[in-house]
Amino acid sequence: MQHRTTISKYIKLLVFTLFFGFTGLQVFAQKVKIDGVAVVIGKNIVLESDIAKFKQEVELRSEGKVKITDCEMLEELMQQKLMAHHAIIDSVVVADSEITSRVDRSIQYFTQQYGSIEKVVKAYGFNDLEDLKKELTTVQTENVLIEKEQQKVTEKVDVTPEEVRLYYVGLKEKGELPQFPAEIELAQIVLKAIPTEEEKERIIAKLTEIKNQIEEGSSFKMKAIINSDDPGVTNNGGQYTVTKESAFIKEFKEMAFTLDVGQVSKPFKSQFGYHIMQLHEIKGNTRVASHILMQPEVPEEKLKEIKAKAEKIILDIRENKLTFDEAVIQYSDDDTKSNGGLIVNPSTGESKFDLTRMDPTFYARVSDLKKGEMTDPFYEEERSGDKMFKFILMKGRTDAHIADIIEDYVKIQQLALQKKKEETITKWSKEKIKDTYIKIGKVHANCTFDKNWKKEVGR
Repeated sequence: MQHRTTISKYIKLLVFTLFFGFTGLQVFAQKVKIDGVAVVIGKNIVLESDIAKFKQEVELRSEGKVKITDCEMLEELMQQKLMAHHAIIDSVVVADSEITSRVDRSIQYFTQQYGSIEKVVKAYGFNDLEDLKKELTTVQTENVLIEKEQQKVTEKVDVTPEEVRLYYVGLKEKGELPQFPAEIELAQIVLKAIPTEEEKERIIAKLTEIKNQIEEGSSFKMKAIINSDDPGVTNNGGQYTVTKESAFIKEFKEMAFTLDVGQVSKPFKSQFGYHIMQLHEIKGNTRVASHILMQPEVPEEKLKEIKAKAEKIILDIRENKLTFDEAVIQYSDDDTKSNGGLIVNPSTGESKFDLTRMDPTFYARVSDLKKGEMTDPFYEEERSGDKMFKFILMKGRTDAHIADIIEDYVKIQQLALQKKKEETITKWSKEKIKDTYIKIGKVHANCTFDKNWKKEVGR
């Protein structure tokens, strides 16, 4: 049962989260020679290549800890296709905006990984961006159908305190209580080094000068290589292919679709600094443009001043002249200011961090802190060019431990709820299988499944 649950965890991660998006890109980029129809579920099919690539991805994501047979993989995929099939029958509504958003996130992720959308298209063997988007739309539509049908089947499922207790007792009796890892809760104060107005004016004047030189015949590419703060400039000379759906900032896309071919823009501001842009080509809904990014500099004296300010705040907190919460409100320049400086784990959306899954650099800064202790101020520079000093408070810390019904009630409740939902879906699936057209290919005819996919009499 544990093996099956582990497999399901990885399948759900792969199938639901964006399939062609947030999975190991290399797996999907590989040319899979095996193909043919493995099974038909209603009007949905599972190909042999689907089994191969998902099986490989499960093993990759689990770092080899989960080994899965082709039959196990097939059954998990059949389950997803069954949900998608009945979502259509149940008239599940999928909003176009939701699909578009998911497709955009997938493309954004791809672009970040490969460097350009052209490389993404080439890596996956598509004809062009529109071809890729069409495939992504199909995949994401099915993903949403599956999610919504699952939600529909389990929407009324809940667990009582007694069910949580019995679930916990059952795990304890079988010696299967989970071990929860060490977790920490952190808060921060961020002091940004804001460039002076004079520095901003200097950048704008410099970009205006470069614009004039380009209009007089200078090479935009050479100017970009010499002057641009865009880290990708050495590879692409500042040139990008832009669509309205691509993962570029709003200001960048708006300018690309405003310019005429050959036109050089005036300097414009974004969260990353100041830009000028030249439009090279219009291809349907696609624009080919180059930009130069310049980020205002902050003098060393200013950085020293910010660091000294951070050190003074820390000293005041330690001497009880003000509380950390008061210091956050009074001094912090970060969005976390609104919730007491609390840092949210980007992986979970929660405030707790699993020490075993933290970024190594971040881990090194905070791992030895005790509750109530603070780091020394440290320098950080964001991709946007923002320079800052920050320090971090250890708000709470829980050591690794075996699950306890009192201390970990919420977590155990979630586990119990998840188990009950899985049981509900299993019961639903067994009923739906009876009324669904299912044809299993000869290759997998001898597979042994948990559910009666073969509709054998007497099962």
